[in-house]
Amino acid sequence: MKVIILAGGFGTRLSEETSARPKPMIEIGGKPLLWHLMNLYASHGFKDFIVACGYKGEVIKEYFHNFVVHSGDLFINLKDGSCKVLNSTAPDWQIAVADTGLNTLTGGRLRRLKSLLGDEAFMVTYGDGLADVDIKSLVAFHRSHGKLATVTAVSPIARFGSLKLEGDHVVNFVEKPQTGEGWINGGFFVFEPKMLDYVSDDQTSLEREPLEALAAGGQLMAYRHTGFWHPMDTMRDKHYLESLWASGKAPWKTS
Repeated sequence: MKVIILAGGFGTRLSEETSARPKPMIEIGGKPLLWHLMNLYASHGFKDFIVACGYKGEVIKEYFHNFVVHSGDLFINLKDGSCKVLNSTAPDWQIAVADTGLNTLTGGRLRRLKSLLGDEAFMVTYGDGLADVDIKSLVAFHRSHGKLATVTAVSPIARFGSLKLEGDHVVNFVEKPQTGEGWINGGFFVFEPKMLDYVSDDQTSLEREPLEALAAGGQLMAYRHTGFWHPMDTMRDKHYLESLWASGKAPWKTS
């Protein structure tokens, strides 16, 4: 099953980082967000990726083009220019890096990839957040209900602490509770090929017409993920994810 990672947005809310590279290439622990996401999927056995590029897609292409060279020892013959890479630690992933347009919206990016997807179900997620979703369980859930689409529903950490009051007494205090804002779209989709019939053109946002129509037609199911999920929308988010990785206890980290 192929995994599409949406990596074409401008990332304007993180302009400190995205002026020179696309958002999914922002590093956590010395590795791009994109690598962390791929590592999660690969740990569950899904290693066939399509990266849907747009803004500064050349940065992503160059990263993966040089990945093998950077992950091993390089021996160069200066006389004839030949190179050998030995002791490479590169994983056994297959990656297609596809230009899906600079201003194309999320649904349109999927539509442009139709020829690469074939007739099998495929997975999609955003390239700007991390989670510890059990991908195998997500796929099993999708296959069990027989509908066209599955979205992973998450309950994010609230932006502020929660107080429960009785009169003027605080009887319960929770700093940034996990379930502070209800269920939201956390990405990590599984789609059947017919889902692409709901996408009309490049200016179709996946989160609007397609998902709304699928829901209205009873074709959209929710896989509830109660574990870790965190987007990277601001520098504060980046610092938070970086601190988790530095602690050695990042929830999304695989063995």
